[in-house]
Amino acid sequence: MMTNLIKKKPVLLAIDIQKGFYDEDYWGGNISNKNIESISSNLINKWRELNLKIIHVKHSSTDPNSKLHPSNQGHEFCDLTKPIKDEIVITKNVNSAFIGTNLKEILDKDKHEAVIIIGLTTDHCISSTARMSGNYGYETYVISDATATFDKKSLDGNHYPSELVHTISLLSLDNEFAQIIDYKNLIKKI
Repeated sequence: MMTNLIKKKPVLLAIDIQKGFYDEDYWGGNISNKNIESISSNLINKWRELNLKIIHVKHSSTDPNSKLHPSNQGHEFCDLTKPIKDEIVITKNVNSAFIGTNLKEILDKDKHEAVIIIGLTTDHCISSTARMSGNYGYETYVISDATATFDKKSLDGNHYPSELVHTISLLSLDNEFAQIIDYKNLIKKI
């Protein structure tokens, strides 16, 4: 399916790669992928080299106490993955990048058929956006090593490590809403 990816005008959707996620304790502890920013940066730079469209999505929390509230420094994009020049920035305040934004209009107007998703967090905004993207009919890919999440604690107090949460979140998407692929295999296919 990926062999004709360039012909499908793939858009790289960089979701919520913001400084507020550096506070691991705030989010539950232990990010599943310590290299997410560097791998995401490599992919963004590759997209720029190929002159392909990048859309940066920023979470703008309505909770003033959130690390991702506009009044907090955590609202800013991470240094290695900041938008440049005329790259599109979409702001959202819910999990899906499609809700309350013009993302679908941008994709449809320019006839983009494929969406490549990177960013944070796998079990929230990545999953919500990938599910909607797949349901809208876009050929959707989630890049496994350019996404991440944090440890979780269940209602009964059990601890679930971030790597497990990340893996299960990706498994829930794979071949239903999106294709799951890692950075190196994506690069080989474009």
